[in-house]
Amino acid sequence: MSLTSICCFKSCFEGTGFLLKPVPVKVEERISLDECHKGPDVLLIKNCMRLCGTGGALCTAPLVQNKSYFEVKLQQAGIWGVGLATRNADLTIAPGGNDPDTWVITSEGNIRHNATILHQNIIAPKEGDIIGVTYDHIELNFYLNGKCLEKPVSGIRGTVYPALFVDDGAVLEFIPQDFTTIQPSGFEPIMLEKSLL
Repeated sequence: MSLTSICCFKSCFEGTGFLLKPVPVKVEERISLDECHKGPDVLLIKNCMRLCGTGGALCTAPLVQNKSYFEVKLQQAGIWGVGLATRNADLTIAPGGNDPDTWVITSEGNIRHNATILHQNIIAPKEGDIIGVTYDHIELNFYLNGKCLEKPVSGIRGTVYPALFVDDGAVLEFIPQDFTTIQPSGFEPIMLEKSLL
């Protein structure tokens, strides 16, 4: 087709309401840590999958399905917390669990909520360890390298998101799918709300 033919073809459509513009391609949403819901001193790197700095960050997707599972890899030791939080959580200070909107397991081996230790001295994770988290809207459970710690937390209310907290040089990697360990039976990776329809 010659250039003259293309120009003629284009001029046939001018003024008719038909536009010869490229159609935008929708970028598939992916689950990661959320740049819009993080503490001011938190840095998200590696496509928003790693967290460093001071404070916390939420995931981009809430846990809306019946049985959710995600993992977090301890890349570098320090002060950290992993668990769930609502969007009202205080994301400025680690390890989390200091307010009524966070439920976390911490680098000290404690499970915390609302400035209270719910379970004490239950783990001693090392760099490279994988912390797994299951939530079924009744219980929150934590895993270390695929083994359930059997210290459930219940009474969680509201819409919750995966939450990661770091300080003192800690680096955490968020793993929403393609898990390192075998996910617990019946639990699925985090799903976006529209994929549940």
